[in-house]
Amino acid sequence: MDWSQALFQLIDVSSFSSLWYWIMLAVVWSSVSHWVLGVPYDLIARAKRHGGQAETDLVDLVRINVNRMLGIAQSAGLILIAFVSFALTSLAILGFWYGVELAQAVFLLALPLSVVGAVSLSTSRLIRATEPLGEALYAVLNRHRLWTQIIGMIAIFVTAMYGMYQNLDAVRSL
Repeated sequence: MDWSQALFQLIDVSSFSSLWYWIMLAVVWSSVSHWVLGVPYDLIARAKRHGGQAETDLVDLVRINVNRMLGIAQSAGLILIAFVSFALTSLAILGFWYGVELAQAVFLLALPLSVVGAVSLSTSRLIRATEPLGEALYAVLNRHRLWTQIIGMIAIFVTAMYGMYQNLDAVRSL
């Protein structure tokens, strides 16, 4: 067995039967739920527990990330929406019309991530409009994290069900 054959067996392009896809899916959703509007969750917990400098750092980091996100949405929002829509539509057509399994796998990851992006933008607008501090800021950030985790759980469930269906269908057709 040569090295290229071993490499292609290790990195399998049939995504739903690849261990690497499922590891990547878990890492992506774990990271997305840990970083709340670009702020690590441990900083939120530390600020809520100890206050003081940790709370000041949290408020500053939230302000910076909210301004960054809203600035990007203001300057390139329409272009980003067009690009994301084109990419998701292309993946959906390639994956579900033409049967490209890699496109299906990427679509099942990218669609919920785009929903999380929209929720993040909405939360950023809420924070900019109300400028919450203290417990009110913690509540907004925790609510955003909860919605991100709910979207992630639904996405993982749907992806797992569809992946099992694909794997069972591939075994049945052998």
